Amino acid sequence: MPTRSLAYLVRLLARSRRLFMTLMKVMLPVMVAVRLAEHWGWIEALGHAVAPAMAWLALPPEAGLVWITGAAVGIYGAIAAMIGLAPQLELSAGQLSALAAMLLFAHSLPIEQSIVRRAGASWWATGALRIAVALGYGGAVAWASRLSGVLAEPVSLAWMGAGAPSGGEHGLVDWLQATALSLAVTFAILVALLVLLDVLERAGLTRRITTLLTPLLRVSGLDARAAPVTTVGVLLGLTYGGVLVIEEAEKQHFSARTRFLALAWLSLSHALIEDTLLLVALGANVWIVLVGRVAVTLVLIGALARLLHEPGAGSAGAERAAAK
Repeated sequence: MPTRSLAYLVRLLARSRRLFMTLMKVMLPVMVAVRLAEHWGWIEALGHAVAPAMAWLALPPEAGLVWITGAAVGIYGAIAAMIGLAPQLELSAGQLSALAAMLLFAHSLPIEQSIVRRAGASWWATGALRIAVALGYGGAVAWASRLSGVLAEPVSLAWMGAGAPSGGEHGLVDWLQATALSLAVTFAILVALLVLLDVLERAGLTRRITTLLTPLLRVSGLDARAAPVTTVGVLLGLTYGGVLVIEEAEKQHFSARTRFLALAWLSLSHALIEDTLLLVALGANVWIVLVGRVAVTLVLIGALARLLHEPGAGSAGAERAAAK
């Protein structure tokens, strides 16, 4: 028994290391590039450039800087921008919910889209999809709130302004420490995730989850074989779901269509637990940032599934377009 347990542990660590190295080859260069862009002020400049366009979405100019920061750096980067802008960032509950939804649809684009590309879907197609849906949904929510008066009450973010992040050398040291911690946590989560998936598989729960998801998958047009790994990404995040799609696509020979639809779903709706709870805690409306987000994803993936058709005669061009 101890020998069997040791063999299992060795296989688990070997698989975790392989997946982790796959992630690192994608994530680390992008993380460094984004850090340099932050240091040189490119992200802030881009945020200020798009700020006037926020008026078209019924959002204040400062929301542009928050969203661009989130799109480039991630949810926590966006929150850091909110902290810095808290004294002048005046939002209604509807506007905050719209901005939060935009962040959830399109955040950490350099890193997450690189993972999507490595998993076999188009960087540009899924990236453009995320940005378009973020702008369209965010604008629709903000304008609906303004015109209807629903969620019109002001939300104060002044309490967030007590601790802006430091810059200079200390900022670089903080970033190095945070990056190292983030990578260590990523590896630990990968190990735990693989154990969990193994337990679910052995207990037959993976099959049951797939069965429960089948009606939803029929509507969205997603291949049922992609259900388990897609579910992981939906709940925990695109990073973990994406790396599992990479592995499963190689093992089960997913078509380009299946990879694209699974990764498009993950691109639009992932990390439904952590990220959603974080923004709801700041004052976002859960119906807008969770229920509405999933509903929009379901409709769009269903439409894309019908547009791309099933693999077979006449669909080769769509298959190649999905993978570019």
